[in-house]
Amino acid sequence: MSVVKINVLTVPEGMREELERRFAGRAGMVESAEGFEHFELLRPVDGTDRYLVYTRWRSEEDFTRWTESQAFQRGHAQAQGAGGEGQGEAQGHGHGHGHGQGGPAATGAELWAFEVIESTGPAS
Repeated sequence: MSVVKINVLTVPEGMREELERRFAGRAGMVESAEGFEHFELLRPVDGTDRYLVYTRWRSEEDFTRWTESQAFQRGHAQAQGAGGEGQGEAQGHGHGHGHGQGGPAATGAELWAFEVIESTGPAS
């Protein structure tokens, strides 16, 4: 049974483009992780300042292994080093994907976790 991790990032209006640019710049980093199944960056459209970073994993163990990997650490190191505010994603790591200039793009983060109990796709 797959697990879903949703990182909820609070992103001020002036940092939205920067956050999206940073995610686009790290495309491919998570896709090679063992047990990785799906990723989506969801932009808010209803007046909220919260982006959703949706990932789906084969198991909790696969997700944990990814958060402990060197690739994950590199992708989040600068945000953590810049003293990211709020709750860090995935066991206290930096948030807002702070590689590049200016530290974290997000001012807060929380991690939601779910098990997939039912799923459907287009009919074949």
